[in-house]
Amino acid sequence: MTRRLPWRLDDTPDAPFPPAETALRDPDGLLALGGDLSPVRLLNAYAGGIFPWFSEGQPLLWWSPDPRMVFRTDGVHLSSRFRRSLRQSAWTLRADTCFEQVIDACAASPRPGQDGTWITRDMRDAYVDLHRLGFAHSVEVFDGNALVGGIYGVAIGRMFFGESMFSAVSGGSKVALAGLAHRLASWGWPLIDAQVENDHLLRMGAEHWTRQRFLALIREQVQQPAAAGDWVDLFGTLAAAEIADPDRP
Repeated sequence: MTRRLPWRLDDTPDAPFPPAETALRDPDGLLALGGDLSPVRLLNAYAGGIFPWFSEGQPLLWWSPDPRMVFRTDGVHLSSRFRRSLRQSAWTLRADTCFEQVIDACAASPRPGQDGTWITRDMRDAYVDLHRLGFAHSVEVFDGNALVGGIYGVAIGRMFFGESMFSAVSGGSKVALAGLAHRLASWGWPLIDAQVENDHLLRMGAEHWTRQRFLALIREQVQQPAAAGDWVDLFGTLAAAEIADPDRP
């Protein structure tokens, strides 16, 4: 079932979204507009396979594209050459030690084909609120004390919804994504949502899943027990060299 126009959301933060299956085909995945970025609405959206994506000056737009880009947590690909360099790397990874610095770096990173950023001030503040509530997390890559890469997203149950990543030094975002996947796989989390296709993600092992398949999995995973809270101790410190071995999770 599809509609010709996006659903206009009620102003009440806990008002339900329309089913993700009813999103438009053109533009692909546009489901609804309006509402706000309150924590309860964002969490309801992600749990239903929906995410916000809009630019400055646009109304708040909500999406659930078909197909969906995902990473299996045991399926992030790093080239043999890059893995060899990681074995000699002194980089380390931590989580949730500088969330705001990561989201600001993602907002400032130039993106091919984009003029400006979709991480508006309101979007930034909304994810910082989710972080303070224990639902949004960052994985950070350090060279000594210097932040060289990172990724952030939203975790509900045992499902991670990736939002954005950045590199301050070549390879920083790759290591952040691979380190996140490494830890999630060890925790028994099966999937990272990557939202929409781009060539970089495909080269790193991202897969196309139908929306139906994606929704079936996440609706199960978001119900799995996993306490909200920061990941500083849970994630610990991970040496970049540890993710260079493809036989490890």
